[in-house]
Amino acid sequence: MTNTNIDLTRPIRLEASRAWRTYIGGKMISALHGTVEDDTSFPEEWLMSTVLARNAGRETIVEGVSHVYGTDITLKDLVLENAEAILGAHHVAKYGDSLGVLVKLLDAAERLTLQVHPTRETAKRLFDSAFGKTECWHIIGEREINGEKPCIYIGFKEGVSREKWKHCFDTQDIPAMLDCLHKVEVKTGDTFIIRGGVPHGIGAGCFLVEIQEPTDYTLRTERVTPSGLKIADRMCHQGLGFERMFDCFEYDGASLSETLSRYRVAPKTEAHGGYTVTHIIYPEVTDMFALDLITVTDTVSLSGSGRFYGIYVLDGEGIFDRNTVKTCDHYIVPASAGDITVTGSEEAPLRLLRFFGPKE
Repeated sequence: MTNTNIDLTRPIRLEASRAWRTYIGGKMISALHGTVEDDTSFPEEWLMSTVLARNAGRETIVEGVSHVYGTDITLKDLVLENAEAILGAHHVAKYGDSLGVLVKLLDAAERLTLQVHPTRETAKRLFDSAFGKTECWHIIGEREINGEKPCIYIGFKEGVSREKWKHCFDTQDIPAMLDCLHKVEVKTGDTFIIRGGVPHGIGAGCFLVEIQEPTDYTLRTERVTPSGLKIADRMCHQGLGFERMFDCFEYDGASLSETLSRYRVAPKTEAHGGYTVTHIIYPEVTDMFALDLITVTDTVSLSGSGRFYGIYVLDGEGIFDRNTVKTCDHYIVPASAGDITVTGSEEAPLRLLRFFGPKE
């Protein structure tokens, strides 16, 4: 691979990657790109990704990994060859050549199967991985599916034990499973953190930005999706076997009010000359990653403070660095890039998602 024409000191434009999943969706992602398409088995778009999607039966298919725009160079290969130039020496010293983060757009036309992700400690013990899969959801759109309002399922209710949860799984009593978790209606602007070990499910009609640790360890307790797709055993237990799968859940049920206090996040907005920054995920929430929504109405200068970060144009048109940008364009900004000039307008504000890896 050669990257002699890629300037590693300026923002690098990337192509997003759609990923196959076990559920149906993606219509709202296509609409963001300006196309009219039905929901399919590619309901996610992975951003600034060096992570391969883990799908049983599709092990030979490379999907989920971002490419440098207009080339066959993957971001993973580019980072492997130029880790310090892109990620910065401090990051590499602590995390190696891993970005430490993965960001997705996720549009669900059906409820996702109930699932859990491992904590870092559990991931190290069971998967020999330095990262678990704590994640955060920020709702950016919604739609009613079959008359149902969008919702999420999050956290065990009080009194749910391992034995009870495993019995629900063994009998595949889906109504009982759903009743073990809190159901919460959501709307655009809502944000939640889903820490490793917390059982959860995304309901139909949710269009969200998901920022997470950079793995695809998803342990599922439903063996058939709501639309009837049979889930391979390995897609349920991720190679652990069904007994050890239940080691990944934390059985610390709580009331609804306590659950919301644990997992609902209140964004913080700061106004600056020519732009505003809404900190969606910030250090008080987690040091694993960070997510901002930046609204630009003038010519301004943005700084990454010496850290690499990703940019995704959520809507609007303007100038980013030396490039004219529009909705869905996205970039990785190397740690050495310095301040970046961005231009939007009052008439057509430029709205950018900015996402960082773990705190150094």
